[in-house]
Amino acid sequence: MKVAVFSTKSYDKEYLERANVSKHHDLVYFETSLKERTVRLAETYDAVCIFVNDVLKKEAVELMASLDIKLIALRCAGFNNVDIETAWNNGIKVLRVPAYSPHAVAEHAMALILTLNRKIHKAYNRVREGNFSLERLGGFELNGKTIGVIGTGRIGAIFTNIIKGFGCEVIAFDKYPNQSLIDAGVHYCSMEDIFRKSDIISLHCPLTPETNRIINKDSINQMKKGVMIINTSRGKLIDTDAAIDALKIGQIGYLGIDVYEQEENLFFKDLSEMVITDDKISRLMTFPNVLITAHQAFFTDNALTQIANTTIQNLTDFENNTINGQNEVTIEMIK
Repeated sequence: MKVAVFSTKSYDKEYLERANVSKHHDLVYFETSLKERTVRLAETYDAVCIFVNDVLKKEAVELMASLDIKLIALRCAGFNNVDIETAWNNGIKVLRVPAYSPHAVAEHAMALILTLNRKIHKAYNRVREGNFSLERLGGFELNGKTIGVIGTGRIGAIFTNIIKGFGCEVIAFDKYPNQSLIDAGVHYCSMEDIFRKSDIISLHCPLTPETNRIINKDSINQMKKGVMIINTSRGKLIDTDAAIDALKIGQIGYLGIDVYEQEENLFFKDLSEMVITDDKISRLMTFPNVLITAHQAFFTDNALTQIANTTIQNLTDFENNTINGQNEVTIEMIK
């Protein structure tokens, strides 16, 4: 099967090639992202393989259909970057990697909490400069704190079990409560209760019309002053303007994000010799109580191996007409 692989980095090629050894797909790699103006690069290909920052809106998907491309293979779990309805209407299958080492993302969320709280990043930089002072490095103990978890799917459930190990009280919101978490002492409650009661809020939900900017001016105003917010899920769960305003007055005391609403213009690129023109992220980077990582929560050997193996298997299954239903994105999933 001839596949155009977009947004390719060295590690993508390494892991995909390893997974493809026995499958023999014809993978052609493009560093550029896939969007309407680059779709023509996939002409003569059977399928495209994309990542989180490739954007396939209606026009791009329709152009793909005119080029007789039959498959969009996602190297990720999320699919909000693809117009699923247009793909469905044009007979283009969309396959994804629904789960890949959820421990990686959950552990990264925990790392953001500990780093922000105990100011590990600041201490590291100080000591490298010979500054061993403890001034302004004070943190708080997690034991006894109330942690609000929004979304208790695989990643959220693992994060919940991790944070409970620190002696925290965990409250959660999810449309479909996890009985095993309830048995372990997690209390499910309303979103409003999460906002009002939590010392730390960690986001582990997908981006949907309902969750779009759930962290906004109104919800932030309901929160405890000095709340810590952690987002390792999707950038658009947070209204960045509202977060900046809340940081300026101390309503948000700590913000740790591995995702950003305009990240497609920034993340996975080396911009160290360029002027960053995104004023919002530039402003966020000026706050001493904000920690930003560049969508690296998933970035472990286990996760990359699983992503590559599932992606290659999806290509093979499509070719053999034996698609794994758990990996297919259907029209019902967006309604």
